[in-house]
Amino acid sequence: MVAGPLLPGAGPAWDPHWSHCSWMATMPLNLTPDELLTTTRTVRKRLDFERPVERELIEECIEIAIQAPTGGLKQNWHWVVVGYPDLKRRIRDVYRDSWLGSMNREHLDVYAADDGRASRLDRVLDGGTYLAENLHRAPWLLIICGTGLVRGAATVPEQSRFWASVIPAMWSFMLAARARGLGVAWTTEHLKREAQVADLLGIPYPEVTQCGLLPVAYSIGTDFKPAARIKGTQLTHWNGW
Repeated sequence: MVAGPLLPGAGPAWDPHWSHCSWMATMPLNLTPDELLTTTRTVRKRLDFERPVERELIEECIEIAIQAPTGGLKQNWHWVVVGYPDLKRRIRDVYRDSWLGSMNREHLDVYAADDGRASRLDRVLDGGTYLAENLHRAPWLLIICGTGLVRGAATVPEQSRFWASVIPAMWSFMLAARARGLGVAWTTEHLKREAQVADLLGIPYPEVTQCGLLPVAYSIGTDFKPAARIKGTQLTHWNGW
């Protein structure tokens, strides 16, 4: 697969004169930066599977995402966007079989009864199962890939440079999508069967590394709130551990 220009009429893949004006009108939520950062959630049960998502919105979000930091100007990301129903269904099958085959508590962290995470874990698992069954219903499935990782031989610094040049772009995509009223779920379950999905989509394997799968749909409602988290003050170390 060869990627063409992402924005209609944009010409070269990189345009130093590209203007923000073309996409400002597509951000209806008008969130402050802090609101955007604290209310962008992984969305599972509130994905609107009945409402189509314009291809142009996906393209806009990708254009925003590739402004993320990238080590050594690598820009080694690739965006595989799947909209064909049959392909989405086959990807869902791989994802669901992996999820159902590994979904048990022996793989999960155990939290004390007075830890707020313990009471929320069942809801997370329920949402994960719902998504596994309905993944194919999302208008678009986005698989983010990266090049340059030597499997099984990369040093820790090499791995860090690779992931640090892909993951920020994935997060930026989610932020751009949220600003446009879209919901996204950050998933990695299919990576347990990465070769199968590579075969379905013609992704060179193992030369190209799949980094995650994001189902994208309009969200049902936009009233997302900050999540319950351990306070930053409990996890911050000043001038040493």
